[in-house]
Amino acid sequence: MAIVSSGSSAPRGPRPTPAPRLLDAAVQENEQEQERPLQREDSLRPRKLADYIGQSELKQVLGIAIEATRTREEALDHVLLYGPPGLGKTTMALVLAEELGVRCRITSAPALERPRDIVGLLVNLQPRELLFIDEIHRLTRVAEELLYPAMEDFRLDLTVGKGTTARTRTLPLAPFTLVGATTRAGSLSSPLRDRFGLIQRLEFYGLEDLQAIVQRAAGLLALELEPEAALEVARRCRGTPRIANRLLRRVRDVAAVGGHGRVGAALVQQALSLHRVDGRGLDASDRRLLELLHNGYGGGPVGLDTLAAGLGEDPVTLESVVEPFLLQQGLLQRTPRGRVITAAGVAHLREHAA
Repeated sequence: MAIVSSGSSAPRGPRPTPAPRLLDAAVQENEQEQERPLQREDSLRPRKLADYIGQSELKQVLGIAIEATRTREEALDHVLLYGPPGLGKTTMALVLAEELGVRCRITSAPALERPRDIVGLLVNLQPRELLFIDEIHRLTRVAEELLYPAMEDFRLDLTVGKGTTARTRTLPLAPFTLVGATTRAGSLSSPLRDRFGLIQRLEFYGLEDLQAIVQRAAGLLALELEPEAALEVARRCRGTPRIANRLLRRVRDVAAVGGHGRVGAALVQQALSLHRVDGRGLDASDRRLLELLHNGYGGGPVGLDTLAAGLGEDPVTLESVVEPFLLQQGLLQRTPRGRVITAAGVAHLREHAA
């Protein structure tokens, strides 16, 4: 990576080695973005580890690491969180920062296209601060190579200038914690993955934990929700807190327009049926796929491209967005010859039709 300053013409001969202040432009450019306060989704995110519902094993591991870090007065070891979207990876990074009493700077890998982007972030970190990088599997090779010495030895190795005037400079960094989040842990390069001291997977939530999450969110939204209503929302959110909060907001909208003071299970069913979300969490796109397989192709097997053409969807969208939940629920199967609807999928269609 070459960082070259601009300015007036200079006499012939080798240029003096630029000072680290040449990085000021990169620092200032990233400073404004990082200073913006994080917009939380209606303040529904928990801020303490004790308020974080579910993921008991993850909380136990991180709780021990936090307590040990406090005792040693050091920066927390680098953390990699992976798992399906919507399970609380960003929330956990914010909780870690809150528990450690430090700031959490948030960015995503696609936003770090140029080397100076990652340089500006790293040189601006204060001691023990957290740097959260979402979709970390999408980092460029240059950004990864800059992170290697930063994560291991808290330093930046930079090449300043070009050609015969090129010089290697090392900038010390404040001890920091990198928290990476990804939905595709297998896409991370081995050198990057091995530099994380804590690697933890977030699992889908159980019904009891989801009900507790919905009840907590309802309290924060000033929505009077019966326990049966919270359970009804929990059944339809695909094991994902983000979807649970989204569905709860739609229930709140219907309750506010209809003038309902207390929300029961019947009102939840009415509200979510307007958005075509059934009792198992399937939406219109899920049912269209199952119906096309069952009624249009006799249950399968059918190729992905054929299904995508019949539904008017992009094959990548169908494979990455629609199919995973159906596979998880045992309503759909992938075979070498194509997709096949299961007996459970046929039963669900009949139940919904009734």
